[in-house]
Amino acid sequence: MTGVYISDVGITRFGRRKEPLQTLMYEAYENAVSTIEPKFDAVFIGCMNPDEFVGDSNFATLIVDYFGLYQTPSVRIDNAPASGASGQYEKVLVLAGEKMSTLPTSMVTKILSKLIDNYERCTGATMPALAALVTRRYMHEYGLSREDLALAAVKNHHNGTLNPYAQFQKEITVEDVLKSKMISDPLHLYDCASISDGACAAILTSKKTDVKVAGIGHATDFLSLQYRNSLTSFNATKVAAKRAYDRAHKRPKDIDVAEVHDAFTILEMVNPEDLGFFKPGEGIEALVNGKTQLSGELPINTSGGLKARGHPVGATGLAQICEIVWQFRGEAGKRQVPAKIGLCHNIGGFVNNNIVTILESC
Repeated sequence: MTGVYISDVGITRFGRRKEPLQTLMYEAYENAVSTIEPKFDAVFIGCMNPDEFVGDSNFATLIVDYFGLYQTPSVRIDNAPASGASGQYEKVLVLAGEKMSTLPTSMVTKILSKLIDNYERCTGATMPALAALVTRRYMHEYGLSREDLALAAVKNHHNGTLNPYAQFQKEITVEDVLKSKMISDPLHLYDCASISDGACAAILTSKKTDVKVAGIGHATDFLSLQYRNSLTSFNATKVAAKRAYDRAHKRPKDIDVAEVHDAFTILEMVNPEDLGFFKPGEGIEALVNGKTQLSGELPINTSGGLKARGHPVGATGLAQICEIVWQFRGEAGKRQVPAKIGLCHNIGGFVNNNIVTILESC
């Protein structure tokens, strides 16, 4: 991954937006570009399912047409790191976004459930239901309490209040979490990322800038949860992390700040352990003692994470990249932490197609 740098990033406010998805992507693009008429060798677009969410197919062509980037090669990528293809070009535009609020919650749940193994889906499994299974098992193995788990949502909502792009910008308490609607026992409403709209943009270049893509790791696991080795550890994350660390010549102790996929609060227990930050079961102590807060030893989800920043599924991975770039450049405002090396961890499906990206400030 030598020779890949990030020059500019941009993002929209996440939440329920009225604008079409292509307009949101253009807003993110305008927030990223630093020249009047930038030229790109290619455009890569991360978008999970515009066909069903907004009724548009051939989305890669639609975007370059809408942007006026005629004749520019454009590729839509579903759940893959667009920067991995950038070595073919000197300068590329990476866009990512999703508009989910056009459909009722029941339809969004149905679309997202298509990511689950067909047998498990036919027996009634949904994303929250699988996350609830993992939560119960983690509680059994490590003694996680319902009150301790709520601290993940409390922390990330606090960080969201400091992020002008976050969907949710209000403080919540442990009591608020426990009193919120039950979604899938023991997970409540405040344990789950919300339906959201939004877009992000990043410009990658072979010319050296102050942010380098130091390493990327990508790995998969069994689609079905029943075939995996553990319910409290995800092998795809562990393998992807090792590949990213090895390519970046870094180790977990080198990371200063991390954006970790927390579509459900339990994932902020499991994922940091799989990334090597804590031993199995130690994620509880790290959260309770404030190690992952803004003032902690390893700030995690300074942006507010998926939980508070928002989770327009196709945009999530690039939003994490944007946050780390802003942290490097001292542009994170009141959520600023000292950072030279950052890690982004994003997942596809129910933690079975996972990507880890390590960025380094030059």
